[in-house]
Amino acid sequence: MSIFTKIVNGELPSYKVAENEDFIAFLDINPNAKGHTLVVPKKEENKIFDLSKEEYVALMDFSYRVAKALEKSIVCNRIGMSVIGLEVPHVHVHLIPINGMADMQFMKKEKLSNDEFVVLAKNIAGNFE
Repeated sequence: MSIFTKIVNGELPSYKVAENEDFIAFLDINPNAKGHTLVVPKKEENKIFDLSKEEYVALMDFSYRVAKALEKSIVCNRIGMSVIGLEVPHVHVHLIPINGMADMQFMKKEKLSNDEFVVLAKNIAGNFE
């Protein structure tokens, strides 16, 4: 069972920004930038292209909606998207507010307090449609 499945099941806490019956989006606790969000299918699957075409399209649609909420919540040039999947064997989309290419390199990390995470998650959730 992956750490993301434990979050989906409520066994581990998260700073949730959006959820439906198939997907959940929550703030990355080791973010590249303020607002770095992970979009995760509730069904545990290791690789993104092991999803059915319908599941993949639904994941991208949900990710789009989360990205739009991020754009309304975080001042940045754009929202970058990455799917790597090596660090946790559970499909997840990284949505990262970026101002330059370096923001997508997973090298520098942003430090936020619990209160900052809570306020940020609430702000993004309030912009999710």
